[in-house]
Formats: sequence, structure tokens, C-alpha cells
Amino acid sequence: MPVIQSQFRPAWWLSNPHLQTIWGTLFRRQPQLELRTERLELADGDFVDLAWSGPASGAMVLVLHGLEGTLNSHYARGLLRTLNNLGYRTCFMHFRGCSGEANRLPRSYHSGETGDLQEVVEHVRHRTALHAVVGFSLGGNVLLKWLGEQQESAAISKAVAVSVPFRLDDAARRLEGGLSRVYQQHLLNKLKQKYRVKFSQMPSPLRVNLDNIKTFYQFDDAITAPLHGFHNADDYYTRSSSYPFLKRIRTPSLVIHAIDDPFMWPGTVPDNSDLSPAVTLELASHGGHVGFITGPVPGLARYWLDERIGQWLSAD
Repeated sequence: MPVIQSQFRPAWWLSNPHLQTIWGTLFRRQPQLELRTERLELADGDFVDLAWSGPASGAMVLVLHGLEGTLNSHYARGLLRTLNNLGYRTCFMHFRGCSGEANRLPRSYHSGETGDLQEVVEHVRHRTALHAVVGFSLGGNVLLKWLGEQQESAAISKAVAVSVPFRLDDAARRLEGGLSRVYQQHLLNKLKQKYRVKFSQMPSPLRVNLDNIKTFYQFDDAITAPLHGFHNADDYYTRSSSYPFLKRIRTPSLVIHAIDDPFMWPGTVPDNSDLSPAVTLELASHGGHVGFITGPVPGLARYWLDERIGQWLSAD
């Protein structure tokens, strides 16, 4: 059956979903990697930055980050090191404007932007066969939508998506309540600052008062939607959510999700009837949002996602 119960068990000292979510950001040590960076010029005149690591002859895995993520996000370098140690070559894709330099065009990236991913996939394939793609959070939504759009044409062996906001409207509303508002405020502050910096260097096509924007919905309605060709936030959420694409996926795909993810409600999670036979949804009772940390004591914390993703990609 497409939905299975995860074997993940949280560390006893991180049983709370919010602790699972923030621990890695606050305390995880980032491993050093030998990286080769590359700027890929896109067809529309913009660019994305890539970071390559691992053995030159290894099977290739492309990795996608979450909202406002970077190579330095808590989940990124650890996974790259794990995959490199397993013999994989990795390519980490920064979405537009996420590598530390503002992108050139007024538009940026968003949860349903699969065109840039397709260009990167084609670029990678000019060098080597692409074995798999891994996406976290927003990057997981992009990945699942792309897989559903491409179907057999995706032409990769496997995919993994973690903590995916399957229904963007649900995620936006969920982040307006309870302690989840802390994540909304943190990410909104980053998005607003990026908007200010970028449009201090070029004229903005929008008339927006950032001080009046208090929620993701308001940001997406006033900025994300018009910058990227959507009528409004509702149109953006409808057309960019990965949920309607899950039945169309033909690539063997593992989706890892925690029921207590504070970015979504339990009812947001798809069930068997929503999934294609190619998709395995692994549900954990605990794990937070891109958390999934176990281990007996804080000094011996284990980042289970790295192990599980490596195991899935390496299995026959």
C-alpha cells in the first residue's frame, strides 16, 4: 500500500514537534564539504547557482531546499555528506535569489515553479545520467509537482520529498495559528528583507506596503502571485500545490511526513486514494517539520532523515 507507518522514533528529549523543528537549525554542526560552485544561466536571462560535491563517477542526486533555504540550511550539508559517503555525486540547486545574491529579474521562485527545475535537470543530464532528486518542504512540493507534470518523461530512477506542504492554502492557514505563527513571522521577515534589498537595486513593478503584510496569505496575494503571473493568492495556491499531481507520478518516490508537522494540519496529509502506485508515503507520528531527530542524548543526536534517504536511494 502507498501509505506506510514510519519506523522513526524521536529522541525522548525532542518529543515536542517544535523542538524537532528548530533543534537542527540551532544546534546541528555543519560538516565541511569539498564543493565546486557553478552559475547556470537560464533561458529568460536570469540565473541559479549550483553546488557540486562527491565522487566524479558517482550516480547523480539533485537536492532542492525549502523556503528561503540555502546550502547552509540545517538539513543540507549533512545529507550531502551522507550521500557522498555512499558514493553519490550531488548537485545542490539554489532557487533564484537564494544563494546570497539577488537574481536579475523582478520575479523570483515559488512553490510551484518547475520550469527552473527542468532547466537544471537538463543541464545536469548534459554531463551525466540523473539518478534521483530529493526535495525538502517547498522544494519537495516543487519536486512532486514536476514529477506529476513530467510523468514518464521525468526519466529518473527515484525521488524523495520531505515535509511537503501538499496543499498550500492549508499550510498558509495553519501558519497563522498557535506557535506556528513564530515560523510564519521568521520566514516573512526574511522574505520582506529580501524584497527590500532586491528592489533597492531595481524598480519594483508592484505598489506594496510591506508593513501591512502580516501573514503568508497577504504576502502571496500582494507579491508572490502578481510577480509570477497568478491572479491572486488563491489562484497561486490552487495551481502550485503538489496534491493534485500525486496521482500522476510515475517515478518511484518516497514521501516522508510527520503527523505533528507544525506547518500543516494532520488532515492535510494525502491518503491512499490520492497517491499513484509509484508513491510511498511514509508517515511518522512525530518528527516536526524537517526534523526527524533521534539519539539517546543531545550530544549523540542522530539525523534520521540522512540515513533514511540514503537507504531509500541505495535500495534495489
